[in-house]
Amino acid sequence: MTLLELNTILRSAIETGMPDEYWVEAELSEARESRGHCYMELVEKDGAGNTPIARAQAKCWQNTWSLLRPYFERTTGHRLRPGMKVMLKVYARYHEAYGFSWIVTDIDPTYTIGDMARKRQMIIDSLKAAGVFDLNKELALPMFTQRIAVISSETAAGYGDFRNQLTDNEYGFAFSVTLFPAIMQGERVEKSIIAALDLINGRDEDFDCVVIIRGGGATSDMSGFDSLALAENVANFPLPVITGIGHDRDESVTDMVAHTSVKTPTAAAAMLIGILKATADTIDSYGERIARATSNRMETEHIRIGRLAERIPALFSMAKTKREAFLDMLWMRICSAPRHILTAETHRVSMLAQRAQALDPTLLLKRGYSITLHNGRAVRDANKLNPGDEIETRFEKGSVKAVVK
Repeated sequence: MTLLELNTILRSAIETGMPDEYWVEAELSEARESRGHCYMELVEKDGAGNTPIARAQAKCWQNTWSLLRPYFERTTGHRLRPGMKVMLKVYARYHEAYGFSWIVTDIDPTYTIGDMARKRQMIIDSLKAAGVFDLNKELALPMFTQRIAVISSETAAGYGDFRNQLTDNEYGFAFSVTLFPAIMQGERVEKSIIAALDLINGRDEDFDCVVIIRGGGATSDMSGFDSLALAENVANFPLPVITGIGHDRDESVTDMVAHTSVKTPTAAAAMLIGILKATADTIDSYGERIARATSNRMETEHIRIGRLAERIPALFSMAKTKREAFLDMLWMRICSAPRHILTAETHRVSMLAQRAQALDPTLLLKRGYSITLHNGRAVRDANKLNPGDEIETRFEKGSVKAVVK
């Protein structure tokens, strides 16, 4: 037989032996679109490892895929992507020229949702076990949150909306926005955003917070934000992280571990404006309180000064009287001081005179004593005189001179 004849027999055998449709569980190792058709590669892996134990091609033709794709994305919030678990309704088809494949006629999104939920819960459990799930939430957003590091696609409409809303805010608040471009959809989301976070981490003192925003892309392609590695980076980041990735269905894990999660980029901008508005209101409130306190204090002081002004004449009169009495007393002391000094000195002189009078040698002479002088000085010791010295002896009446022998 020719190869065509053999393949034709095989085709007939498959169509005859497997005429029914089957629901099959599998993992996508590849999923791509071409000309409206979806081409998939299905695998089943060893439960104990990661080695494929079964592999097959599957195709979903355009007329079916145009209905299944929006239904699946609307229900799950995700696009078909490699690594996703799916449940497909298929029938066998063999083509003589292109070989065997399964033809997809339906898809059950609830199966995929369950699998994604299990994976998400595993990520959440892992983060909580590591003690980092709420770590970023514990950081405080500064009262003046104005230096914003933004992770987004440079061409994303959401990024433009975010910047415009900050720039044109009605209060005239000034913001400094620095973009760190990243891929925000597809398989490279995780690595791209982590790389941007690493760049910001090297300049963390230049920013008050990080905003991860996404807009203008396919809202169904959110798989990159349910990543353990990305969630760990966000949870451990040293700055508060705000997410506004435009996903109006269930939160992604990245949303869960971020400091604050909002739905859209414009909501993130509104939040930052709101923080400054609250700060401005607080400052105004304190300003009013300071003004009231100052006014009350000034009024109190005005009353106190008025009362003091009323008391000043009486206080001045009292002080004047006391001062005058003090001066009078001082004057009296000044005036009486010379008299006291003169009296004291007079008494002292009198006492000195009495002492001098008591020591007057003439009094001794009157009592019968005499004084012998040598060279005008009283002689107290006879041994100090020499033969031939002339001495004078004085009496009460008169004196005599003699020569010592």
